[in-house]
Amino acid sequence: MKKEMEELIVKSFFEKNVQERVLHELFSPKKRGHALNRLCHEYQKMLKGKYMIEIPPPNSDPQDIYELLLKNGAEKKCYSLSYNEKIEGKELLLQEALAQAVGFGFPSIISCIPGELAYFEAEQGFGPAPRYILRRPKMN
Repeated sequence: MKKEMEELIVKSFFEKNVQERVLHELFSPKKRGHALNRLCHEYQKMLKGKYMIEIPPPNSDPQDIYELLLKNGAEKKCYSLSYNEKIEGKELLLQEALAQAVGFGFPSIISCIPGELAYFEAEQGFGPAPRYILRRPKMN
């Protein structure tokens, strides 16, 4: 777990009114799951809508999403917050993270450019899971 990276993700993409609570939960081993659970059904209240760009279907191929992120300036390494223990709280190759997150069925946020670009996949309900690029203007 990289505290600074997780703080940057939360402050960049989460609504201001929930940031403190989410950070508290992320940094508490007993409550970490609560922070991720909030992204299951409440992600539209949790994440800043103005930075969410839905990836239109068909959108279930990790390679297509990888190429889309690269076109948006993604770095080859990333950091992920995820229900998937294989990538949760880890820095790894973007392609590897997407292979684990896309279609997993539960939320993941994969930070591609710290504070500026991320991939978000919500919980799968009926049909495919909602998938988004989180894009924020460059911070100076």
